[in-house]
Amino acid sequence: MEKLERKAYQLAEILKREDEVLVVTHIDADGITSGAIAYRALERAGKDVDIRFVKSLDSAEIEKIANDNKFVWFTDLGSGQIMDIQKKISDFIVSDHHVPEIISDNQLNPHIFGYDGSYELSGSTTTYLLARVLGLNHDLVSIAIVGAVGDLQDSNYGRLVGLNREVLREGVANRFINAKKDLRFFGKQTRPVFKMLEYTFDPYMPGISGSERGSLEFLDSLGVRVKKDDAWLRWVDLGEAEKTKITSEIVKILVARNYPYGLIMKIVGESYILLDEEEGTELRDAMEFSTLLNATARYGEEKVGLAVCLGDRENGYRKAKSLLQNHRRNLSDGLRLVDEIGIVELENVQYFHAGRKILDTIIGIVAGMSYSFANRNKPVIAFAENEEGVKVSARATKNLVERGVHLAQAIKIAAEKVGGAGGGHSIAAGATIPRGSEDEFLKILDRIVGEQLLS
Repeated sequence: MEKLERKAYQLAEILKREDEVLVVTHIDADGITSGAIAYRALERAGKDVDIRFVKSLDSAEIEKIANDNKFVWFTDLGSGQIMDIQKKISDFIVSDHHVPEIISDNQLNPHIFGYDGSYELSGSTTTYLLARVLGLNHDLVSIAIVGAVGDLQDSNYGRLVGLNREVLREGVANRFINAKKDLRFFGKQTRPVFKMLEYTFDPYMPGISGSERGSLEFLDSLGVRVKKDDAWLRWVDLGEAEKTKITSEIVKILVARNYPYGLIMKIVGESYILLDEEEGTELRDAMEFSTLLNATARYGEEKVGLAVCLGDRENGYRKAKSLLQNHRRNLSDGLRLVDEIGIVELENVQYFHAGRKILDTIIGIVAGMSYSFANRNKPVIAFAENEEGVKVSARATKNLVERGVHLAQAIKIAAEKVGGAGGGHSIAAGATIPRGSEDEFLKILDRIVGEQLLS
């Protein structure tokens, strides 16, 4: 930690010398929060700052960025393309958590200091460590945690660990965040309890997941209230005894269907509450906040997400909520499509091809959700067509990663062998490959994953 913090101070000194800075960041929740942290920190430092969101950082995009002739701060991306960036841009820094292509002096990246960027430090928390030494930016810790949760950094252990936990402790100590033990289902702040259960597919609960009637009957069988004064009750409205009763019964259901013990234990973990946000809104819970941000980014409205991160609770927030409603419909439709077309199993991986029926910006989320009925012993590989070719999104389970699977390494090699490019994390990765190369890509990837599992 000491060496990483020392590097943060060095990069902050570089930023202090610049009058004009362009922030370049990714379009997911981790990228939006990273960009927002950098933007606000630079603004407070009196810099002339602009921000650009990019879906991917290929050579053509780097060329466009170079043409702006500004000092560039890359957040939540850049480490995987550092050599190409160095050829075209002379003045820049990077705060990223993806596996770096090479080690260089202008990067703040956990991997360089012996930490794993897939679960110990996200793009947003890495950027926060730099922002906090740039000035009085401790309040930005809240959206840093939102970014980490949006990047699923808490999914392995049901809580944030590693350097993320140090950032969390800081937020708790300064009373910006509360970390509480709770059911780790989505929608605790905003959805009626029965809807929260109906739309939970990981874990998959037979008779409840995907069934409004089944969810209502389940709650009725436990004697749990669903309404009060004609208003549907949310999880946050229930008493502790009711919450315990529901959680205990869900555990019994999962045990009965031989759900892995380790995964059952993770349905209860930490939830992160943003204390300055209104209870009952999407902004109160880090998990729901991150989903709101993803809903803006996936539909080309990442600046709406940025506005919300920077404090817009009127027009920006209203538009973000509208995008979230549309996002939820698309995810539901996407998961239904995968169920219809089926998932094809190879020796070591499984895949589905959605063509243009699922947006390339949400195909990765659908791939992860498909574990509700897919084989959990193999990574899920999803294909979706876009203007650049074919978007590949890959998801694994923690168990697979523990057995040796590293999707970022496998995807990068397989993509490059068919003329594409890719990267990411051990548990989640992506690539863009040429149309028509899917079969060859799968053949190579299946072999590499098999080798990883044997190593």
